[in-house]
Amino acid sequence: MRRYKDIPSWWFYVLLGVTLVVSLMLCIFLNDQIQMPWWGLVFASVIAFIFTLPISIITATTNQTPGLNIITEYVMGIIYPGRPIANVCFKTYGYMSMAQAVSFLSDFKLGHYMKIPPRSMFIVQFLGTVIAGTVNIAVAWWLLTSITNICKDDLLPPDSPWTCPGDRVFFDASVIWGLVGPKRIFGSLGNYSSMNWFFLGGALGPILVWLFHKAFPKQSWIPLINLPVLLGATGSMPPATPLNYNAWIILGTIFNFFVFRYRKRWWQRYNYILSAGLDAGVAFMAVMLYFSLGVENKEIDWWGTRGEHCKLATCPTAKGIQVDGCPVY
Repeated sequence: MRRYKDIPSWWFYVLLGVTLVVSLMLCIFLNDQIQMPWWGLVFASVIAFIFTLPISIITATTNQTPGLNIITEYVMGIIYPGRPIANVCFKTYGYMSMAQAVSFLSDFKLGHYMKIPPRSMFIVQFLGTVIAGTVNIAVAWWLLTSITNICKDDLLPPDSPWTCPGDRVFFDASVIWGLVGPKRIFGSLGNYSSMNWFFLGGALGPILVWLFHKAFPKQSWIPLINLPVLLGATGSMPPATPLNYNAWIILGTIFNFFVFRYRKRWWQRYNYILSAGLDAGVAFMAVMLYFSLGVENKEIDWWGTRGEHCKLATCPTAKGIQVDGCPVY
């Protein structure tokens, strides 16, 4: 790789300057459509700049990339409520810029292993981004203008493929965080303000692990506790009842105890094999259950499929609503 010329720094500086200037022009001259002020763009860029390095380190060491989508939506919803498009734009510049930077670095790492010239990698990445973005916008514009009632379930035929499930998630997020705003959910006007304490817990968690390591330096398992991975991995779990999380925590804790307790035996050797086997088992059972039960519209009724196992889980949480057997908030 030393035989190839490295990428000049001014390439990155010029690209950064051009994108910032174009983005600022959009925020200033098309503010009626973008809704995001110029300071929102600067703030989002600062967030992406600060978090790119630590999240890149987590990605390189654990192969998991924590996202900033909720944080950016939450922050912009607090600062600038009532503007869903501004919230989406802030999320794009604050979260997706960081995610694309990490992806960019991952591709460069692969290119280094494959002995691809760095300048060629940069040019391919740049052209691929421009072409992909242009094609995506053109296709989206063509679909929106040519297909009647696209993304509207109540107006589409029953078997229509144009229901836009992914776009609806993005739209719902803009309404929840941008239009309604976090203040009405997690703030003084909502019922879940106590959830904000988890931000403090997440910030203090790694510090506590570090203090335990300093207090018990001979315990080699303490430095291996990675709270960003433990907390961020739950985002990759399928949405279901809390039984998912309980089974994951119990099995992972028990098996890893044996890994560290008997590290010279077969436990450590087969740790990754167990993880791969569990993933393969879930995929195999999903396919088998679909062809054996789903096709015939059959269901399995047992303890593991009966909801939250909490009688109060179906109770309303809005203030003043009275239901027999439920608490009144």
